[in-house]
Amino acid sequence: MSTHASHNMRSKASFENETKGTGKESGGGSGGRQGKMMSFNNKENLFICFLVTLWYSSNIGVILLNKYLLSNYGFKFPIFLTMCHMSACAVLSYVSIVFFKVVPQQMIKSRSQFIKIATLSIVFCGSVVGGNISLRYLAVSFNQAVGATTPFFTAVFAYLATLKREAWVTYGALVPVVAGVVIASGGEPGFHLFGFIMCLSATAARAFKSVLQSILLSSEGEKLNSMNLLLYMSPIAVLVLLPAALIMEPNVVDVTISLGRDNKSMWLLLLLNSVTAYAANLTNFLVTKHTSALTLQVLGNAKGAVAVVISILLFRNPVTFIGMGGYTITVMGVAAYGETKRRLR
Repeated sequence: MSTHASHNMRSKASFENETKGTGKESGGGSGGRQGKMMSFNNKENLFICFLVTLWYSSNIGVILLNKYLLSNYGFKFPIFLTMCHMSACAVLSYVSIVFFKVVPQQMIKSRSQFIKIATLSIVFCGSVVGGNISLRYLAVSFNQAVGATTPFFTAVFAYLATLKREAWVTYGALVPVVAGVVIASGGEPGFHLFGFIMCLSATAARAFKSVLQSILLSSEGEKLNSMNLLLYMSPIAVLVLLPAALIMEPNVVDVTISLGRDNKSMWLLLLLNSVTAYAANLTNFLVTKHTSALTLQVLGNAKGAVAVVISILLFRNPVTFIGMGGYTITVMGVAAYGETKRRLR
């Protein structure tokens, strides 16, 4: 109280002199703080741009490498290829979390939690294997168009699992999502029924996994971030995929060794593809962490469009005006669905 009183008793002249003497200094301090904030924001924006570039590159890269290996290179083993991806994810997840501390390690706390993670891993395996099988028969552009229907399957599974309805306007936004794929299918020159069914199954499995994850790991004690979940899912996936590959792709070892002898770059491609698959998961986690859900949604829609354009330029697969129109309608429907959910949240 005495300090406050003495301050009030100072003369006006004295106060003005102090203000003049310190004004320049305080103004400089404020300007310095603003400069530092602007510098920090610029660095943060550059870092986010860098992350998004890596996210796009790794996601699109793994799709294109999968397509090249499975369709253009003679390596027709999607199950074994998925096992290579999961092996890389298991090893690199362990290194990233345990040694580089990218995120704090979360431990499995119960047998029940382990069973839930194993269930998610099996569903995840199905989605990745199905997607890789579809790339043997479908162009990447059409594969991405079908994959864009994920929100439709997510909405269906969420309703079946919880019986919780969304607003009708939200479901209405899903109509162009499905209609666009129907139109794109009719206009796709390289349409392959089995490839289409596998792609649709992979998309449904991916949506089912996200709904299942939100239900199974919903309690605070069981929640895992995506990187720790990948750490535990990957080894389980390898244990499931290894016998499946040996049984369903019995000549995989002989053919792989033969291809490796004929072309040494095959081993490099396989390694690069597997590491890129992990990078896609890591960068997706980092972009999610550093941006908003809305930004992620917009970037995700744009990523699909970029993948379509690059695949057409690289593989020169024929496209029609109807097919591109259908894909555009689907992407617009996905964007409308996301915006509707955001407003009604």
